[in-house]
Amino acid sequence: MKLLKTLAPAALLLALPSMGLAQDAEAAAPGFDEIGPYIMTTLLFCMAGFLVFFMAAGFAMLEGGLVRSKNVTMQMTKNIALYSVAAIMYWLIGFNLMYPGDGWIMTGYIGPFFSPTVLDPVGVAAADAALDYASIGSDFFFQLVFVAATASIVSGALAERIKLWPFLVFVVVLTGVMYPISGSWQWGGGWLSEMGFSDFAGSTVVHSVGGWAALAGAIVLGPRIGKFGKDGKVHPIPGSNLALATLGTFILWLGWFGFNGGSQLAMGTVGDVSDVSRIFANTNMAAAAGAIAAMILTQILYKKVDLTMVLNGALAGLVSITAEPLAPTLFGSLWIGAIGGIIVVFAVPMLDKFKIDDVVGAIPVHLCAGIWGTIAVVFYNGDASLSTQIIGIIGYGVFTFVASLIVWVILKAVMGIRVSEEEEITGLDMAELGMEAYPEFSKG
Repeated sequence: MKLLKTLAPAALLLALPSMGLAQDAEAAAPGFDEIGPYIMTTLLFCMAGFLVFFMAAGFAMLEGGLVRSKNVTMQMTKNIALYSVAAIMYWLIGFNLMYPGDGWIMTGYIGPFFSPTVLDPVGVAAADAALDYASIGSDFFFQLVFVAATASIVSGALAERIKLWPFLVFVVVLTGVMYPISGSWQWGGGWLSEMGFSDFAGSTVVHSVGGWAALAGAIVLGPRIGKFGKDGKVHPIPGSNLALATLGTFILWLGWFGFNGGSQLAMGTVGDVSDVSRIFANTNMAAAAGAIAAMILTQILYKKVDLTMVLNGALAGLVSITAEPLAPTLFGSLWIGAIGGIIVVFAVPMLDKFKIDDVVGAIPVHLCAGIWGTIAVVFYNGDASLSTQIIGIIGYGVFTFVASLIVWVILKAVMGIRVSEEEEITGLDMAELGMEAYPEFSKG
């Protein structure tokens, strides 16, 4: 006992320095007020990113349902391949080309080429992280899934007659070069951003870009056999599975909450979290209004509701609200989305008049409604001007359409982009891939 009493003070004296060091370390460690915004915004990017990634499944299901059964396997192949190509190209070239920081080659217009993305170190410490934003990995992933959505738009429009490999070569150029360059003009701090152009989540930057690329491809590729008669009559070509197309639409609707909500780009304050929830509600309202508007209008025009128009009406409502999902009221989101649904109903037959064959209605949904959504920004965003919005629309349209047209023409001359008439009649599943999506229904 006497020994313990003798040693106790000594032990306490020995412990005091280490206790002091522990207290100093605790005092030096950053609190949640400092690291919280970084953690929450990184979490937002990760969660929103995997929701937008799931849109890849939505596009695949929508396209698989709206093409004929003899072309379903090809659409599934194209969709998983285009996402994979986009992932690699955006790492290799796209991300730093789109977000050049101080590395512009031509300030405001073109960033650095072949500057692969480098992630944060493993187990990065708070002292070494950019606590004013989010992790590089989460930001890269969130931006990556957007470019894949752009490529999916092109896939649906050109279905049932395009060869696989020329299409994927176009995806390489689109996701690695074209989309990142034009994206840098707005989201990378380029000339349109300096001008005051406003596109919150990408009605133009993402959706119209996909629509312009699809339009150029559809013109060069030409319509499917039997779509337009010699007498000028349009012959509808029904899809194979409207249940699958409806599932795809609901998946896209779900993914859009990440698409628009994640574009708040911050979740570190009460205001940011509240704004994300407001974006969710407005996004949902616009989709619902687009669907109902298309449903009512097809009933009036055709005396029957057209499900494919209703599905595309919902998607058009989503595209329409994407340029400004934060500022509008719920009523504002309703009428903006409803006009998007109406646009689709009129744009589909308009394309038919020009003999432009868009299998899934991607051009009316993503291009036409994307233009409308970009213009609609001025109604609720006091900092946006109509003239600047129109300049942005024209800038993106001219660049993407002309560049896409050049690439498509080169591919047509070098590789050939369209399957033969016999292969198209047989179906791309067997002609290009040698397998069918529904083999039990094949003849013989």
